[in-house]
Amino acid sequence: MTRAFNFSAGPATLPESVLRQAQAEMLEWNGVGASIVEISHRSAEFMQVAAQAEADLRTLVGIPDDYAVLFLSGGATTQQALLPLNLAAPGQRVDYVVSGHWGKTAARQARPYVDVNIAADSEAGGFRDIPAPAQWRLSADAAYVHITANETIHGVEFRDAPDVGAVPLVADFSSSIASEPVDVTRYGVIYAGAQKNLGPVGITVVIIRRDLLERAGQPRADIFDYRLHAARDSMLNTPPTWNWYLLGLTVKWMLAQGGTAEFARRNAAKAALVYAAIDGSGGFYRNQVAPAVRSRMNIPFFLPSAELDARFVADAKAAGLLALKGHKAVGGIRASLYNAMPLQGAQALVSFMHDFQQRNG
Repeated sequence: MTRAFNFSAGPATLPESVLRQAQAEMLEWNGVGASIVEISHRSAEFMQVAAQAEADLRTLVGIPDDYAVLFLSGGATTQQALLPLNLAAPGQRVDYVVSGHWGKTAARQARPYVDVNIAADSEAGGFRDIPAPAQWRLSADAAYVHITANETIHGVEFRDAPDVGAVPLVADFSSSIASEPVDVTRYGVIYAGAQKNLGPVGITVVIIRRDLLERAGQPRADIFDYRLHAARDSMLNTPPTWNWYLLGLTVKWMLAQGGTAEFARRNAAKAALVYAAIDGSGGFYRNQVAPAVRSRMNIPFFLPSAELDARFVADAKAAGLLALKGHKAVGGIRASLYNAMPLQGAQALVSFMHDFQQRNG
C-alpha cells in the first residue's frame, strides 16, 4: 500500500505512525482485553488517557494553570454558538472581526443571543487582507472580541495576537493551533476543532481562562455550560473517546517531533516552497492574498480558467496528490499544509505544478 499526499483542509491528513499505532491497538488496547472504543470513559484506564492528553497538550501549546482545557463533542461551529451563551449577558455587545468565511459564520452563530458589532470586515475586498487593528471599531463595553486566527477557505492568517485592551480576546484556532508557538496569555479563549492539526474530526479543544468561567452568561442547558464541563473534566456526558485517544496520540507525536517551534520551522519551509512556485509562475498560478497575511496552513490559488482548475485537480489526483480542489465558496485550488504534511508533500506538489504549467501554459 502506498499512501498519497493528502492536502485536504479537514478532515486532514494524520501522521502515519499515529494511524499505525491506532491500527495495532484497535482490537485490544493496553492489555485490558477490549478495544479503546469499547471501554468506559469513566474507567481508570481511559481517565489516564484523557489526563495524559491534557497534560501533553498543555506542554505542547504552553497552556498555563490558570486556563482550563475542555475536550468537547462537535466542531468549532458549535463553540461559536456556545461562546456568547457562556461569556455574555443576553443582548450584551460583542465585537467580531470578520476576515473570511469562518469569521462571518462565527458572527452569525452569535447573533441570536447577543448584540453583534462587526468591528472590522474585509469582505468588500474579497477577504484578501485583514483590516489594520487601528481601524477596528471596538466597543468599550464588549463582552469579548472574536477573531479567526486562520481562515481555512480564504487563506488569510493573523501573524500575531492583536491588542484589544482589557476586553478578552477570543480566537478560532481550528486550522492553525500548534503550528507555531503562541502566547496563550494574550487570549481569553482559544478554541479549535481537532481535525486539522490535533487529530480526527468530532472533538474540539477549548482553552479558557478560568476567571471567564465565573461569568453568569445566559440561561442554558447544563450540556452547554462550560463551567460544568470544566468541573467534570470534560465528562459531563459520554465524550468521543476514540477521537480523544487519537488526539492524545497526535499530540504526543508532535512533542516527539520537537514541538511547536519545530513545526513552525517546517510549516514556514513548506509554505515558502508553494508560494514561490505560485509567484514564480508568471501569472499562470495566482494567489490573491496580501503577502503580509498569507496563511501558512491553507494556500488557495487559481489557474487561468475554471477548466484548467478542474484538469489540475484531476491530474494531481492521478499523480497521488489528493484533495486539492478549492472550497465551493471560492473555487480554484487549495493546498492545506498542516503539521502532519511532510516537506516531501510540498515538494511533490511544487514539482507537479511546474510540470502542469509546462504542459498547459
